[in-house]
Amino acid sequence: MSLAHTPAAARPSLWPAAAGRVLAGTALLGAVALLPWLSGADPARTVLRARSADQNPTPAELATVRDQLGLDEGPWVHLAHWLGGLPRGDAGVSWVSGAPVMPQVGTALSVSLTLMLGAFAVTALVAGLVCARTVFLGSRRRLRQDRAGTPAAVLASLPKFLLASVLATVCGVWWGWFPSSGWEGPQSMVLPSLALGVPSGAVLGGLLDQALPAAFHEPWARTAYATGLPPRHIGRNGLRRTLPGILPQLLPSVVALVGGAVAVEKIFNIPGLGRLALEAAVAQDLPVLQTATLALILLGVAAGMVIRALRHALLGRPLRDGALPTLHRPPLTVPRSLRWITAVCALALLALVTAGLLRDPLQVDTAARLLPPSLEHPLGTDALGRDLLARLGHGALRTAGVALVVTTVSAVTGLLLGMAPRASAGPTEVVSTLPAVLAGLLIAGVTGPSVWGAACAVCVVGWSPYAAQTAALLEQERASGHIAASVALGAGRLHLLRRHLLPSVVPALLRNAVLRLPTTVLVLASLGFLGLGEQPPTPEWGRLLSENQPYAELAPWTVLGPAAALVVLSVLAVTAGVLGRGKGE
Repeated sequence: MSLAHTPAAARPSLWPAAAGRVLAGTALLGAVALLPWLSGADPARTVLRARSADQNPTPAELATVRDQLGLDEGPWVHLAHWLGGLPRGDAGVSWVSGAPVMPQVGTALSVSLTLMLGAFAVTALVAGLVCARTVFLGSRRRLRQDRAGTPAAVLASLPKFLLASVLATVCGVWWGWFPSSGWEGPQSMVLPSLALGVPSGAVLGGLLDQALPAAFHEPWARTAYATGLPPRHIGRNGLRRTLPGILPQLLPSVVALVGGAVAVEKIFNIPGLGRLALEAAVAQDLPVLQTATLALILLGVAAGMVIRALRHALLGRPLRDGALPTLHRPPLTVPRSLRWITAVCALALLALVTAGLLRDPLQVDTAARLLPPSLEHPLGTDALGRDLLARLGHGALRTAGVALVVTTVSAVTGLLLGMAPRASAGPTEVVSTLPAVLAGLLIAGVTGPSVWGAACAVCVVGWSPYAAQTAALLEQERASGHIAASVALGAGRLHLLRRHLLPSVVPALLRNAVLRLPTTVLVLASLGFLGLGEQPPTPEWGRLLSENQPYAELAPWTVLGPAAALVVLSVLAVTAGVLGRGKGE
């Protein structure tokens, strides 16, 4: 890790990052090639079932499929044959349908890219609305109180698949404003773009909202205000100063929607790349899965390079010359209402857990299916007649505990990798577009389906946002004047790391982790819903949402309870973090 403070240090060699991209992409494609052999299931049986839904094929039929696909040759022969055809534009044919792979992947990629652009527009709009108040007050030197970020926490904790179901039902079926299914034109992308963009925009807007006060506290902002420059000029330059630290989050938050929007694509029946990759992985259709994975890798690398160039353009000459001032957050008063919000959320969760633990979460009563809330069942019952309050209470500690462990491991891993940006740039770009479901399938093939296997899968892909953020913040911090002064005075690497670099990165990293905590719960739930994680009938909040999502229109209370609990947990984490920061200041 070079801490040299020279203009040349701002222009590192491109070879380490390029080598990292090639190695990470090769490793991922190699792991995908092993999927049929790692899964523990007979690939011939899986492919034959996908072709004809034959549950009990004969040994002769299985032998025929093995011979057709050349399964006895092993994974590396298949991988070499597939790679050899790519320069000619030949990605092989589907093991299931027999159709050429390249047209399928090209069509799905074009649909996903269009959906990604729509989701990006919604993300930018929501992020702007979340931080609009801070921009307005900061540009007029009227920013006095700290903000809890409660609206951002609420929006960030909304499950995308639940939001998609509500939008499809209300705006698509009831009101008929937009198509609720299919991909027919620009109108078809409105509802899925909202479902994908609102939570992502809340995360990015929350991070930007927390970074802006430091920009408006810089000397240039005070001088600009004193000389009478208009607030829009100050606000625009404040955004330009803070956006470079947030831009790397676009890669995992928005670009990953191409491969990670599986649930939303299924709800709206959109033939996107994420859905195609998942269906190919489940059917072990190796040529389709490898080509879709390669498309995701290339997309991640291209997007990472664009974002890096945009960051450098926004920071401009101060970054190149090592004259970038460090952002210091000003001391802001904590509003008294924040303590009340924190106390109410904590008491609500405590009451929920206590009341739920006194009930049996596994008792099935088919005569009490989908009952609305009542004195006997305060939160209603699910499709099997089980008490939802009991299942929420018993699943609270497990849900929060696993999500906290996964978030902590991901954040620490991202911090360590982000401190070596030249080596980690390529893997970060590659992993950012990797669907957690695909990682779950690969890990489940080795360890079997389990909650900790799902947790490992989320950790495998979950470190990329933190690594991207760490690398960006460290690059800016190394270009500051006080680092040059410390080096000139003889400061060593350990001193710079402990006194300057880590204090500039860790607070922002913690805010990012808190905002992403609900997302971790929902990703774990999606893996459990596919049979790769927590197995039924274990009560777990994310799984409750996944299990009851089909009944959201008929019995909305089945999803309102888990969704509300997730929102309360998110708000509690965010407000408690602000209170802790206020005491530290």
